[in-house]
Amino acid sequence: MATPPVRVAEVHRNGLHVFGDGVDQLIPPGPDATVGDWLLLDQEHPAESTVLHRKSLFKRRAPGTDRRLQMIAANVDTVFIVTSCNQDFNVARLERYVAMAFEADVTPVILLTKADLCEDIDPYVQAASAISRRVFALAVNALGQEPTAKLKDWCKLGQTIAFLGSSGVGKSTLVNALMGGQAVETGAIRDDDAKGRHTTTRRQLHFLPNGCAVLDTPGMRELQLTDAQDGIADVFDDIAALIGQCRFRDCSHDTEPGCAIKNAVERGEIAPDRLARWTKLVAEERFNSASLSERKSDGKALRKAIRAIQKNNRK
Repeated sequence: MATPPVRVAEVHRNGLHVFGDGVDQLIPPGPDATVGDWLLLDQEHPAESTVLHRKSLFKRRAPGTDRRLQMIAANVDTVFIVTSCNQDFNVARLERYVAMAFEADVTPVILLTKADLCEDIDPYVQAASAISRRVFALAVNALGQEPTAKLKDWCKLGQTIAFLGSSGVGKSTLVNALMGGQAVETGAIRDDDAKGRHTTTRRQLHFLPNGCAVLDTPGMRELQLTDAQDGIADVFDDIAALIGQCRFRDCSHDTEPGCAIKNAVERGEIAPDRLARWTKLVAEERFNSASLSERKSDGKALRKAIRAIQKNNRK
């Protein structure tokens, strides 16, 4: 076959590591691809391989001051959002991950690890479950056979699962449990603040004996959402449902009279801190989306100017 289908297992600076039927190689950079992508491999000109249509895509605004878009993973069916029953647990961060999953049309499941080191896990499970009625949350011991037993309904033939979360929460340990061995290096967390050390340094696709693909990822210190308006609305569906009931169409949900959202807060139907998190996330997403749109516009204008100069030079 001149262009066999292959899947991107790793992205390196010098190329893409792809797997397929009889294919296991590093191809030069060229295709705008990420881990989990399917390609039609051009064996004569690998850099010109074609990226196939994605069923899902995780993306974020790149960390730092760079305004570019960063692809995280493609073609994921289920994402396990991993957090610990300690200082790492953060509802606002979990909401970001869930919004990104909803936007990508991927099923999110929140996994609570290190329950054996916690006196009472119920508050953590309840807080995670309250994020969305569409999200299942469960505690799991990352060591031993428990991950295989509890996660088997999602880890089936033809499925792709991904683990996302902070460093030190047990993502790689969970991958190793599913793989049945030490396939991924793991490390301990710091005792003083429960923060983990980066043991996974890049996104990598592994394959279980049953054919399920498993994506392990480094811990994310920063998750800036972009192009995730629908995902945020799905997480905060109780707030989103009230927007159209405000007296003014351009209501900022701050001091305007007749604001349905502020009235719901006053009645105790929506917690003030939940409204504050929604307001912050919506503002951030709008800014990031506008910034990325501006960057794309600037890029198009630059390319147009370059073409005009080249055309004049030829004349």
